[in-house]
Amino acid sequence: MMTNLFSSFDPSAIFSLSLNWLSSFLGFMFIPTMFWLIPSRWNYLWINIINTLHNEFKILINSPYKGTTLMFIALFSMILFNNFLGLFPYIFTSSSHLTMTLTLSLPLWLSFMLFGWINNTNHMFAHLVPQGAPNALLPFMVCIETISNIIRPSTLAVRLTANMIAGHLLLTLLGNTGPSMNLIMVNLLIFIQILLLLLESAVSMIQSYVFTVLSTLYSSEVI
Repeated sequence: MMTNLFSSFDPSAIFSLSLNWLSSFLGFMFIPTMFWLIPSRWNYLWINIINTLHNEFKILINSPYKGTTLMFIALFSMILFNNFLGLFPYIFTSSSHLTMTLTLSLPLWLSFMLFGWINNTNHMFAHLVPQGAPNALLPFMVCIETISNIIRPSTLAVRLTANMIAGHLLLTLLGNTGPSMNLIMVNLLIFIQILLLLLESAVSMIQSYVFTVLSTLYSSEVI
């Protein structure tokens, strides 16, 4: 009970500990860890990965706007972490569902198309007609290029979803046959599962990289 006006500033004690003072450390949550913690080897590794991706995306995009690579690096990081989390037992693999992958690809493609058709209309029309195509095939080439542009978000989403589902299904199907096997076959099955898990780890990295690189290539066409 408050005895006077200033008693609201007294630290409350729980289990004989003044836990109110923990609020003094909440400010560290808003400061990047590199400024108040000694960077570990993982920090240096991740910084090197980000720098490598930045240099590569900068060449692919070739954009006059600064900071465009940050969006694609964040996209790569998000997909990579979700793919890796799905390899752990009893963790939902969100990147294996079209609900998430379409949520990532559709707004990206739509923003690229709107930016391109509003700001670079002639450039976008020129992309519909491949250079050196025969005049007789020009109507068909325009239709083919238009369809290929429209299905880009779905191909991005389905590619990531299918690759994540395939490996997980194979691991699950092989794992379910374990109780009906003898000891020798179980040991062989465990060895195969470990190899498949390593393969899925590589697929998780490769698919996040492929998704991001294709997104950067699509963005470079509208600038």
